[in-house]
Amino acid sequence: MARQLRGENVRFTVYDVGGDEPVPVGVATLLPDHQARTAEYVVMLAPEARGRGVGSAATRLVLDYAFHVVHPRMVWLKVLTPNAGGVKAYGRAGFRAAGTLREAGYWLGRVCDELVMDALVRDFTGPSAVRALVDPERG
Repeated sequence: MARQLRGENVRFTVYDVGGDEPVPVGVATLLPDHQARTAEYVVMLAPEARGRGVGSAATRLVLDYAFHVVHPRMVWLKVLTPNAGGVKAYGRAGFRAAGTLREAGYWLGRVCDELVMDALVRDFTGPSAVRALVDPERG
């Protein structure tokens, strides 16, 4: 909590709102680098939440928050290349491939590459759920 209050990380609980009651299914974290004006994005979802659009929606909301409240120029993440569902979800949320770290990870016990993806503030277009809360005049 102390780190979050100092702005060293921003944490969100991810909820599945598709049923009668919201159910917590994961966490998402922004790790800002205020000097470089960038932030790393990390998300962890329960297996039962995967493949249903929850990750894409949560990621889009965190990017929305990042670009309208934290104000980095860029948000980045790393994802193992065999994780096709994750790569697709991040792409739907606004991330683009930026490069590859060769043989940087393990997937099911085998060495694999990590894909670095980024999202730039100038590419984050469309409606904002956060802007309406932060700046009602601009909505």
